[in-house]
Amino acid sequence: MDESPLQVLTIPTTPYPDQRPGTSGLRKKVYVFQSKRNYLHNFIQSTLSSIDLRDRQGSTMVVGGDGRYFNTTAIQVIVQMAAANGVGRLVIGQNGIMSTPAVSCVIRKFKAIGGILLTASHNPGGPDGDFGIKFNIANGGPAPEAVTEKIFQISRTIEEYAICPELRLDLATLGKQTFDLENKFKPFTVEIVDSVESYANMLRNIFDFAVLKELLSGENHIRIRLDAMHGVLGPYVKKILCEELGSPANSAINCVPQEDFGGRHPDPNLTYAADLVESMKSGQYDFGAAFDGDGDRNMILGKHGFFISPSDSVAVIAANIFCIPYFQHMGVRGFARSMPTSGALDNVAKATKIQLYETPTGWKFFGNLMDAGRLSLCGEESFGTGSDHIREKDGLWAVLAWLSILATRKQSVEEVMIEHWKTYGRNYYTRYDYEEVDIDAAVEMMLELEVIILDKAFIGQKFTVGEKTYEVDRADNFEYNDPVDGSISRNQGLRIIFKDGSRIIFRLSGTGSSGATIRLYVDSYEKDINKIFQDPQVHGRSIFYLICHHLLHLLQLINVFRRS
Repeated sequence: MDESPLQVLTIPTTPYPDQRPGTSGLRKKVYVFQSKRNYLHNFIQSTLSSIDLRDRQGSTMVVGGDGRYFNTTAIQVIVQMAAANGVGRLVIGQNGIMSTPAVSCVIRKFKAIGGILLTASHNPGGPDGDFGIKFNIANGGPAPEAVTEKIFQISRTIEEYAICPELRLDLATLGKQTFDLENKFKPFTVEIVDSVESYANMLRNIFDFAVLKELLSGENHIRIRLDAMHGVLGPYVKKILCEELGSPANSAINCVPQEDFGGRHPDPNLTYAADLVESMKSGQYDFGAAFDGDGDRNMILGKHGFFISPSDSVAVIAANIFCIPYFQHMGVRGFARSMPTSGALDNVAKATKIQLYETPTGWKFFGNLMDAGRLSLCGEESFGTGSDHIREKDGLWAVLAWLSILATRKQSVEEVMIEHWKTYGRNYYTRYDYEEVDIDAAVEMMLELEVIILDKAFIGQKFTVGEKTYEVDRADNFEYNDPVDGSISRNQGLRIIFKDGSRIIFRLSGTGSSGATIRLYVDSYEKDINKIFQDPQVHGRSIFYLICHHLLHLLQLINVFRRS
């Protein structure tokens, strides 16, 4: 290596107006980062500049990505810019790969000031796919709104960025690499680490691996099928579930991370994980799970493809939380769910007299509660489940939580779920997504709908579906007052709430890379034990269309969106 110090340059640049991070960072099509001059550099500089210079100098940061296309190119730029901006050390996953839960874990382990994650989560990858950049703070969780707003404001006025263009990093070799920079008293250090090991060590301290190993490889072991969908979690599944816990190697599929996720959409749901669903329907596997691109989301299936909704999944874990040794030692401080998530968790919280929090969508709201010692377990309807062991949702953690429940109760997935419904009632839950909608039309529709449901005449109206009548109890635009820092999050989604706790929710989502997505949620509570085995899609659809028939203007607008 050349002994002369590396030059630090300051390069003039021009700001872009569209670099506002959403709940999951900045997401755009790959070509935006590739074709727009300094687009990547501007956002990285804005992120680094959002950290106070005194905190940044000599600090440690973590970098990892889900392995999608443009991942390694972006990491090289981040390394060059971090060095030029005074960061003292970077901890990076081997080959630039590290799951989102693992990044959160490593940030906390190394007491880093934060981390940069390169992922668009469950969005498609490849040259024509999506790319994303997210900043996590020192607690290991997503940056709160005050930080993302600061990044955005800096990006609007940025005039220059700092970089060491000659710095070249070997991402494949484990160990430390040091670089001398001009006008720097200490060398800049990059540590390439095993992407799995720190995370695996953490899980060993949460779950009883001996019990899980007996479940997966003992005399009466169950058969499992895990689909990593060619995302980042493949090496984690192989190392932890197969090599350590003894599940056969062929129980894990699509475990080699690929830049385009094998041409698939790495979203763990019944549509995009159809291959897993079909293999589960054969009856040869007792437990199945799929994971998304960056490893924070999960889908749980039982034998014959018995589907566990994400809302039910977190409720079942809550009801059986002491099957997990971590909670036996730490206790349970509180439960939380995002507002659109079904009320299944509420039923458990009420029965166990454990505090429940309802937050806006976005894991950062959970992190605030966790840091204040108020929250132990949380979940979102979008296939995210986690606890206070880190500050991100955690797909593999959720799978080990379910396996711990099966091992303790010695029941099947379906038996556990049905017994849960009999005890707490069932929340029939469905979601409808209208994607890549014109943003102006979407905003107009939400405003029109808000006027309709906030009219006093709307309260008390009754809607009959079959033998059940739903009476409107209240309607609002959800607003969250954070009990920790007092911050207020407004306009988080329109809610129609019925007297029995059933709900219909309309929400604009900001995690896509183009256009707007309107999400409609139907959450219908049923406590009659004779009515808990209906098809949730049919159940939810009948309620949704009945009310949309009443809201003719809304229905017309939705039909316009369908044609667009």
